[in-house]
Amino acid sequence: MELTPADIKAAPKVLLHDHLDGGLRPATIVELAAEVDHELPTTDADALGTWFTEAADSGSLERYLETFAHTVGVMQTPSALTRVARECAEDLAADGVVYAEIRYAPELHVERGLDLADVVAAVQQGFEEGMAASGGRIVVRHLLTAMRQAARAMEIAELAMEWRDRGVVGFDIAGPEAGFPPTRFLDAFEYLQRENSHFTIHAGEGFGLPSIWEAVQFCGADRLGHGVRIVDDIEVDESGTAHLGRLASYVRDKRIPLEMCPSSNVQTGAADSIEEHPIKLLASLRFRVTVNTDNRLMSGTSLSKEFSLLHEHVGYGWAEMEWLTVNAMKSAFLPYDERYRLITETIKPWYAERQA
Repeated sequence: MELTPADIKAAPKVLLHDHLDGGLRPATIVELAAEVDHELPTTDADALGTWFTEAADSGSLERYLETFAHTVGVMQTPSALTRVARECAEDLAADGVVYAEIRYAPELHVERGLDLADVVAAVQQGFEEGMAASGGRIVVRHLLTAMRQAARAMEIAELAMEWRDRGVVGFDIAGPEAGFPPTRFLDAFEYLQRENSHFTIHAGEGFGLPSIWEAVQFCGADRLGHGVRIVDDIEVDESGTAHLGRLASYVRDKRIPLEMCPSSNVQTGAADSIEEHPIKLLASLRFRVTVNTDNRLMSGTSLSKEFSLLHEHVGYGWAEMEWLTVNAMKSAFLPYDERYRLITETIKPWYAERQA
């Protein structure tokens, strides 16, 4: 069955891996930059959007991360953070997303005098405004991120606990993997486990199996951010039979969710193309695969576009899209009863109607 972009946009979707500072509207960046005298490559909104995607399309994770100097640079005041968060919720709701976990690093937004709690409060206000504007069509929650190259992981983990009942549902670490292994922040992860909290870890994107192994076996990650390099532990023989190594088997057996971001992975060189993205093999082997956007601005994407690309290049239809969406909702850090309600009352009925 041929699915149109409009069909896919209308479908209820779940987003687990999306960076707040990677999803701004270009026009918003231009306006916010003018308010704080931040110099941009161009002040034409359309041209700026193109600049971001072209600058990020380099095949290098490090080069990809450099583009964030401009988005983070304009997200340094409460009003800017609230606006960006509100527009994020509005844009996702318009794209058919019914549940989203949006991550950001509070420590990156304190250059103009805000403290960490000020940042979270401003973002929460924006999410509340965006959810209200959507008429209840979307639920948005935060993931607080600590930067791997910094040394504030415990501080951010404690902040996540302070806000755990006020919109924050988990913790994450992000930034360059090489040279900054997840075990560097073991004290923060052990603290979160003692507090019965949830966390995901960026692992297996810019670095290989050792990063995933540490994230899972030392740190106890609930989910893997990207995790695409788990395929390095899978061999497919000439007959097409897949042979899983011990780490890949463990990740699959434990149902550890993989936050796959197809377009972003191609941009950063973690995958050669959408057609050859490991998501196809991993999904066929029934790993707990989910589909995500990572950075909508830098990748020029949306969750609907990611599914459209998988439909066009991998052949996924409604059945696969439903399976991937349910995977994501099962893997969310939302309480069980709320996840169950969204699956049974919103997601499954919609897809059942389309496949009847």
